[in-house]
Amino acid sequence: MAREKLLFTLSAVKRRLLYVALFEVFAIILSTFILMVLSDGSADDSLPIAIIISTAAVIWNYIYNALFERWETLANVTKRSLAIRSLHAAGFEGGLFLFCLPLYMLWYGVGLWQAIMMESALLLFFLVFTFVFTLAFDKVFTLPHQMRSAEISQ
Repeated sequence: MAREKLLFTLSAVKRRLLYVALFEVFAIILSTFILMVLSDGSADDSLPIAIIISTAAVIWNYIYNALFERWETLANVTKRSLAIRSLHAAGFEGGLFLFCLPLYMLWYGVGLWQAIMMESALLLFFLVFTFVFTLAFDKVFTLPHQMRSAEISQ
């Protein structure tokens, strides 16, 4: 007997809102600790910048994912392959990278090179985290057109 998968099908808007909320809660917590290590500072120093970056990321995440999912629908992508996931993660993190550099320079009083190194460390962490988080999220929360495609293929 095949094991049944527990899936929740959400509308695109609800799915994006849930994705952003869950992702950013983890992102704030993890970024605070990573920035503490990278800046040799305290949580009091790193939590505010993590929240600022998270706020920017929420806005960017919503816009980016809406555009990405629209493209998937138009291109009739019913399954996210490794290449599609890699493209998704790299595009999102690249946009956030450009936003974060001046913030680190101002907040921590570091030069461009140190800001690049800080954001590069976070980028590498979040490329992996984004990939794993999105993979797990997609396994549990599907879009209606993906559920129909899965039902047809069975």
